[in-house]
Amino acid sequence: MDNVQKVENKDTESAIEAILFAAGHPVAYSKLAEVLGFTEATIKKKVKAFAEKYNAVSSRGIMMLTFETSAQLCTKEKFLPLIKEALGIRKGGNLSASSLEVLAIIAYNEPVTRAFIDTVRKVDSAYVVNNLCEKNLIEACGRLDVPGRPNIYRTTPTFLRCFGIDSLEQLPYVDVPRAKPEGEIIPLEIPEGEAPEGEGDTGEGASGKDEAVENDAQDIEE
Repeated sequence: MDNVQKVENKDTESAIEAILFAAGHPVAYSKLAEVLGFTEATIKKKVKAFAEKYNAVSSRGIMMLTFETSAQLCTKEKFLPLIKEALGIRKGGNLSASSLEVLAIIAYNEPVTRAFIDTVRKVDSAYVVNNLCEKNLIEACGRLDVPGRPNIYRTTPTFLRCFGIDSLEQLPYVDVPRAKPEGEIIPLEIPEGEAPEGEGDTGEGASGKDEAVENDAQDIEE
């Protein structure tokens, strides 16, 4: 049953825009529904419809991103240099080539083990995987039911936000087989806001094991 509607229909989109702008981070549809007086399903439809209209205006410097459980307003990438200059942001914001490589392997094959990533890259990826977990771009989502019970990894909503997409289906098509881990996946409960542990990845082998480790020191910080 619908909640008591707290805004007029004509003001709903303006209210959504105001809340997302003020938040500066993803806002759950459940929270928008609670505040605006709609069911979660209704507000999700309204937000997605509004986002299509909102993003169709090319003259805007911001865009609306919609995810499975939340939505967010963010600036368009082409204005990043101007934003950095205006706000005095000097730290680099680009991921290293090795980080992008690992992200691509995970995004196109998830969920995957670190052993699979190492096999594809032909280099130990422990440092990069740990780094990406710390930045919340990937997370451990379970363990494979095979000897050693290795962690399996997937991308996160933060990954989607950073790359400006709503889902992995929007990634460019790549005509390669999508590998899946062999064995039963055991779900892993991850407390909200807590970085998952790697499969014994402590970063001890960071020196000399990955040819792009030094570049990772300049990775973005979430």
